[in-house]
Amino acid sequence: MPAVETVHVPLGDRAYDVHIGPGLLADAGRHIAPLLKRPRVAIVTDDNVAARHLAGLEAALAAAGIDSSALVLPAGESTKGWPQFTRTVEWLLEEKIERRDVVIALGGGVIGDLVGFAAAVLRRGIRFVQIPTSLLAQVDSSVGGKTGINAPQGKNLIGAFHQPSLVLADSGVLATLPDRDFLAGYGEVVKYGLLGDADFFQWLEEHGPALRAGDEAARIKAVRRSVEMKAEIVVADETEQGERALLNLGHTFCHALEAATGFSDRLLHGEGVAIGCALAFELSSRLGLCAQEDPSRVRAHLQEMGMKRDLADIPGELPGSEALIALMGQDKKVVDGTLRFILARGIGAAFVTEDVPAEVLRAVLDDAFAQRPAA
Repeated sequence: MPAVETVHVPLGDRAYDVHIGPGLLADAGRHIAPLLKRPRVAIVTDDNVAARHLAGLEAALAAAGIDSSALVLPAGESTKGWPQFTRTVEWLLEEKIERRDVVIALGGGVIGDLVGFAAAVLRRGIRFVQIPTSLLAQVDSSVGGKTGINAPQGKNLIGAFHQPSLVLADSGVLATLPDRDFLAGYGEVVKYGLLGDADFFQWLEEHGPALRAGDEAARIKAVRRSVEMKAEIVVADETEQGERALLNLGHTFCHALEAATGFSDRLLHGEGVAIGCALAFELSSRLGLCAQEDPSRVRAHLQEMGMKRDLADIPGELPGSEALIALMGQDKKVVDGTLRFILARGIGAAFVTEDVPAEVLRAVLDDAFAQRPAA
């Protein structure tokens, strides 16, 4: 069995560890106990994750002498809005969770983002522990302290920066993921190679199929490298004033596509990231920033992994190019009314820019729509 590995996120008095490896869920009580002023925690999860992992977490906590109560929310992106957020905050108050207590977010990115935001505002800030159960959450949303919920106007527009006190990324739980959910998470893994580590992207090209097939050592390495890269950027730019925007490679397109599909299971977040990365490299190539071979190489790897890579891979109707560009205008990366894009001078060489001619962006989207099958 592979050993548990640790990535430290050095943020002064808000520093924390990210543990990555097998058996962490079953050993959660031992890791969480040192954080507690009194032996009780509140757990928030969703009904899919609860069916697989809640009893195991409760048993692990009980074995360490920790009492727990749990709130189970509906699964899905639609949970990440005001109604379930309000329900969560009010439940935590009913449970008499105090400022010195700890809340556990057990689930994927939706639960982690919502619970982190609840922890940020409850009693003006309580501690929380992330136990991410999806690949996407393990490599992205559980690390870095960006928490929040969606609004009708766009994704993640309401939230706060609030770092977790601990992250337990159990590689074993990834074996319980449906293939589609695993591949959606892999979209975020690929993003890290594309934005800042060409060697990592090449490693993924070589080991991606084994990783998908269940090679746990490969999965741990992929998660660890992703977390290391995110931690380095977060430490340099915690509140996204500059460099941290690189982590949004592919997300300008992704968030617009998610809004266009109603934040539904027509398009999972990581699928949108993969499509968005392909579009970002296509846009970079059209602007002469990177070689024409780079977007082809990105798409070839996504295709080999069996992932969505084009607008043609999204089922159902989509609004046209102008509507998508309008949705991009609601993105958090808009500054003084100007949309910032994360583009690339090559694989592993992303940068932030506002200099994107509207006609080139429109042409890239028009061509992408032209590849969609006729209704």
